[in-house]
Amino acid sequence: MSTAAPNETTQPTVVSGQKRVGVLLVNLGTPDTADAPGVRVYLKEFLSDARVIEDQGLIWQFVLNGIILRSRPRTKALDYQKIWNNEKNESPLKTITRSQSDKLAAALSDRDHVVVDWAMRYGNPSIKSGIDALIAEGCDRILAVPLYPQYSASTSATVCDEVFRVLARLRAQPTLRVTPPYYQDEAYIEALAVSIETHLATLPFKPELIVASFHGMPKSYVDKGDPYQEHCIATTEALRRRLGMDASKLLLTFQSRFGNDEWLQPYTDKTMERLAKEGVRRIAVVTPGFAADCLETLEEIAQENAEIFRHNGGEQFSAIPCLNDSEPGMDVISTLVLRELQGWI
Repeated sequence: MSTAAPNETTQPTVVSGQKRVGVLLVNLGTPDTADAPGVRVYLKEFLSDARVIEDQGLIWQFVLNGIILRSRPRTKALDYQKIWNNEKNESPLKTITRSQSDKLAAALSDRDHVVVDWAMRYGNPSIKSGIDALIAEGCDRILAVPLYPQYSASTSATVCDEVFRVLARLRAQPTLRVTPPYYQDEAYIEALAVSIETHLATLPFKPELIVASFHGMPKSYVDKGDPYQEHCIATTEALRRRLGMDASKLLLTFQSRFGNDEWLQPYTDKTMERLAKEGVRRIAVVTPGFAADCLETLEEIAQENAEIFRHNGGEQFSAIPCLNDSEPGMDVISTLVLRELQGWI
C-alpha cells in the first residue's frame, strides 16, 4: 500500500552519474495551434491565472467562459495565423525560445555538467515537463530564468509560482535559484542600444523619434505595489542615456490593454494616432520588455499599430526586432545565467 502524500507526483527517473546543474529558460506561452480550439485552450489557462486576472470570482468566470472564450479565440487565431511559423507549425515565440535554449547550451558546452532546457508558463512545453526533463538528466540544482527584463507579478512571479507548485509535489526536490529582473542591467541596455542602432542603419529613412512600447498592465496592480511601471521607466531612462536621446525623441508607451479598466498610460495605439495627427511622418518602435518576438510585437506593433499610424497621416513605420537569439540577445542571457550560476559551476 502506498504511503505517498496525495499531491506528490512520481519522481522522474534520474540518470546515474555525477549530479548536474539545470538551466530552464521560461517565456510566457503560446497556443499549440493557430486555430480557435488551440487559442481557446491557451487563453483558458492564461486568463484563469489569478496573477494575470486577480479577481477570479463568479463575475469573471461568467465573462471568461460565457463571453471571452466563445468569441475571442476565433479573432486571436486569425492574428496568430498572420505570424505563424508554418514550416515548423508553431508560433515564432516557440521557435525563438527553442533557439535561445540551443544557443545557450552551445555557449555553456565547455562548462561541465550543465544542462539547458526551455519551457512556457502557459501552453507547451510546460514548466513541469522542463523540470522533469532536467531532473531526469541528473540535475540536483536548477536555475529558473524568467525571460522578462522588467518584473511584474503577472509575469515573473507567476513563473515562480508554477515552479514552486511543481517542486511542491516532489519528494526529492532540486535546489532552486531564480534570475532577478534585469531591467537596467548594463549588458541588457547595451544590447538594446546596439540592436536599435543596427536596425536604424538599415532603414531607407531616418525616424523622427523612437517609441519604446512595453506590455501594459492595469493601473490598479501598480497602485497595489507592483514595481513593473517603475522598471519600465528605469529601462527607458537608461536607454535614453545610452543613445543620447531625451524624452521627446524616445517615448515610453504601454500596449495590449484588455477590458474596461484603466491601464498604464500613455497607450501605444493612442500615441500612434496622436503622433501622426501632429505631423510626425517617420517613426520606429522598439519593444524592450519582450525577450523574443511574438504576437504582441509581430502583429500588434508591426501590423496593427503601423496601420493606425499610417491611417492617421504617418508615412514610414518600422518595428525594431526584439533581441531574440541574436548575438547581443544571447550575450544578455549568457551574462545573466553565468552570474547566477556562480558557486555552482
